[in-house]
Amino acid sequence: MSIFSGRKQQLSSSNPGSVSAPPTPIPSSPSSPAPRQSVGFETVLGASTTLRGDLKSQSNVRIDGTFEGTLEIDGNVLVGETARITADIHAKNVSIAGAVRGNVSGKKVQLLRTGRVWGDISATAIATEEGAFIDGKITMISHDAAHTYDPSAIPLPDMDETENKESPETASEEADEDTPDTN
Repeated sequence: MSIFSGRKQQLSSSNPGSVSAPPTPIPSSPSSPAPRQSVGFETVLGASTTLRGDLKSQSNVRIDGTFEGTLEIDGNVLVGETARITADIHAKNVSIAGAVRGNVSGKKVQLLRTGRVWGDISATAIATEEGAFIDGKITMISHDAAHTYDPSAIPLPDMDETENKESPETASEEADEDTPDTN
């Protein structure tokens, strides 16, 4: 009796000492490639890997190593705890557990407790866990604008205008200096 099959082995009538070959298994369904899953990561940059350049992908990307350049991802980006990124990140959704030096834009940006960003974040939704660090500005954009977002389209204040404007406190201090001291 076979241990795994649960069936008795049949002895060949022509040769009593030989055992017949086991039947060939028949697949229950025709062979076809596995369907492509939208969950998971098609591209992974390992913790011991360094990459410089422009990375463009239509699928999900996970980075645990060092990356310098630009990331333009149509899918999701996960920046792992060991990741060190010096790049602008443009993706559908971005989750950050490592360090990013650069601007981040997406529909949803999530900063996990170990995540650190030195740069501006623009998204339709943002979530931060306690302990996350951001050194930059956060811009919330509308859902419609998220599809056509261009960070260079945001007007910046003219530095000459902001430096030359006097605050009410400055104007009153200057007026006091012009008044002669009668004491």
